Amino acid sequence: MLTRRAFIEATTIGDLVDRAASQRTGDAVVFPGERVTFPELAALTDDYAASLHALGVEPGEKVGILMPNRLEFIAALVGAAKLGAIVVPINGRFREYELGHVVCHADIRVLLTAAGPGGAADYPGLLAGMLPALSAQDPARLELAGQPRLRQIVDLGSSGHAGFLTADAFHDARRGVDLAEIRARQQCVRIRDIALLMYTSGTTSHPKGCLLTHEAVVRHGINVARSRFSMTEDDRFWDPLPLFHIGGIVPLLGCLGIGATYCHAGHFDADVSLDMLVRERCTVLYPAFETIWLAVLYHPRFDARDLDSVRLIQNIAVPERLRQMQELLPGAAQVSSYGATECSSNLTLPLPDDPEDVRIGTLGPVVPGMQLKIVDPETRAELPPGEVGELAFRGYARFEGYYKDPKLTASVVDEEGWFYSADLASVDEAGRLVYGGRLKDMLKVGGENVSALEVEGFILTHEAVQIAQVVGAPDARYVEVPAAFVQLREGARLGEQELIDYCTGRIASFKVPRYVRFVDDWPMSGTKIQKFLLRERIQLELAERGVVEAPRIEARSHRSAAPSAETRP
Repeated sequence: MLTRRAFIEATTIGDLVDRAASQRTGDAVVFPGERVTFPELAALTDDYAASLHALGVEPGEKVGILMPNRLEFIAALVGAAKLGAIVVPINGRFREYELGHVVCHADIRVLLTAAGPGGAADYPGLLAGMLPALSAQDPARLELAGQPRLRQIVDLGSSGHAGFLTADAFHDARRGVDLAEIRARQQCVRIRDIALLMYTSGTTSHPKGCLLTHEAVVRHGINVARSRFSMTEDDRFWDPLPLFHIGGIVPLLGCLGIGATYCHAGHFDADVSLDMLVRERCTVLYPAFETIWLAVLYHPRFDARDLDSVRLIQNIAVPERLRQMQELLPGAAQVSSYGATECSSNLTLPLPDDPEDVRIGTLGPVVPGMQLKIVDPETRAELPPGEVGELAFRGYARFEGYYKDPKLTASVVDEEGWFYSADLASVDEAGRLVYGGRLKDMLKVGGENVSALEVEGFILTHEAVQIAQVVGAPDARYVEVPAAFVQLREGARLGEQELIDYCTGRIASFKVPRYVRFVDDWPMSGTKIQKFLLRERIQLELAERGVVEAPRIEARSHRSAAPSAETRP
């Protein structure tokens, strides 16, 4: 399959921003209520670089960022990168346990923070609680037991916690720094230097730190924008993903590289986001996760005619859900993707003008410059098209390894540079990827392999269901059985037995959920639902009730799923 040619283009994050400022004067970054031009962004990042330089940050040292989605986040990231420092964007959903691990494990030298809007996220308060000894410390030179590398915590807001360097002190520090010093440091940064230490969302135990180079994130952002999104400087790209997420950072760099405007949703709110999409005339949308985009699509004021500027939307969901999304906004091409922090975001993507069955039924071919293969999970022997196995990939955007964990790195990256993802997938004859779920997301029901993804996709065909997540529940007879956690559409009514009956006779009996639990919110880690917590929830519930074996599924023809008087609102 021929794809649009995208010439190799790589530079450092700092030079990317400065080059864009030398070529363009329009809007570079837009947040709700705030915007900066390309020259303004370059100047702002110089200021942050100078302040960090004044604090003594050296090349290769770690600068942590724990703050809401706001312009200062971007300024701090680029400013630190200009000095050759390694940026550590910290997941805003972490609490004291995970946060303490990351700050220490990453060897963070300076940590920049601020509170969220309306007190939604009190990051300074969280840090103060995690580090009670801060109140007795000199904020200009911290000496903390358990955090030996941490020297300053900067509060860019106004929380007033003792032990924090104030925003005024941070910004005043740059006044004694000559811009020539920043330029000299910037010119020494290599494109193969580590730019980011990104901690994965931690859906298992401790978060793992992925080391990503300037080349990986800059080159990949530009490559994806051009070769898959067909973007030009006339595009306005909308991204609601957190800026600590790889899907918040790499698209930003892609926009800066081609001169497009990057519109960020800020603290995501469907009402505010809908207004922004219409006002800014956004053309390419990157919601990525259905929990985000469904909130916009089902907003009471949603009208497809207001979004006639949109030509492309990238979401990750099962085909049944993607078709529903395509129907609600038929004028924009809906595409899906495979991505991971370990490959600097998107690894595969269809093209905007591919047929709908390709855009929705597959995750598309691999991005130019990257390679993938499907292997037997046990032997790692390559499998032919059509066979499901473990996805492996390599190329310029692959991460360099897990920080401080050579053993784990060696277990997932072989001598030829292939990274083994623990994701199940297959490729068709045209090389397009079809996702099959996580290796660990496979249930073993009485000896039968069951894909949680497959069962979730079927449950989503019920008109009352908005989101479905399937996990394994312990069972004395079958070892484990499917349990479904379900969020209903607003105003919909459905009962547990109704949903079980809906599945019975339509899918194999060993795939039918034996338990259904309705939820209104989800345990999240960044943008991902933490399935292990759902699994723990159903295990604990069954143990407390003394349930060791699930109810049997009676053989029956499939029934209508019309709501009854007893269904759940």
